[in-house]
Amino acid sequence: MEDRKSDTKYMKMALEEAKKSGQAEEVPVGAILVKGDEVIARDHNRCIALNDPTAHAEILVLRKAGEILNNYRLNDTVMYVTAEPCPMCASAMVHSRISRLVFGAVEPKFGAVESRFKLLQDEGLNHKIEVSRGVLEEECAEILKDFFKERRGNLKEVRSSPAYAKASADKEFGELNR
Repeated sequence: MEDRKSDTKYMKMALEEAKKSGQAEEVPVGAILVKGDEVIARDHNRCIALNDPTAHAEILVLRKAGEILNNYRLNDTVMYVTAEPCPMCASAMVHSRISRLVFGAVEPKFGAVESRFKLLQDEGLNHKIEVSRGVLEEECAEILKDFFKERRGNLKEVRSSPAYAKASADKEFGELNR
């Protein structure tokens, strides 16, 4: 029971981070790395802000934690992330030797823990990570759904604008005349 209480506490912190990335128009994912009862690092997706396709919340947290702990091995740590990690992030967690991963929402398209790729279940890995899923799952899923719903709505507005229609027609006309 204590684990679930701690998991909820830290996932709420990860959700705070996710909201920051959403406000910056980044995919709203947040992550926290904990050792014992101490938050070592926290961050959120910043791919756009940093012009870095690897600037996922999990990667940024692992980098910060490595600097803080002065070690690339992050033994006895727990990663809390609002969405199921992608293959890049799951692999980085294996290499960093985190002990446990706790994630909120599943990620059916890119999830590398159980949804799509199941990387952490591979028997050939030299390090096993304990996984817990579904902590504050509804809240974690909702922030992603709202973000993408808003993005689709904005895209529909742009596509229905006269300027977009003219630009599309100009592009099609230009391609026909090549």
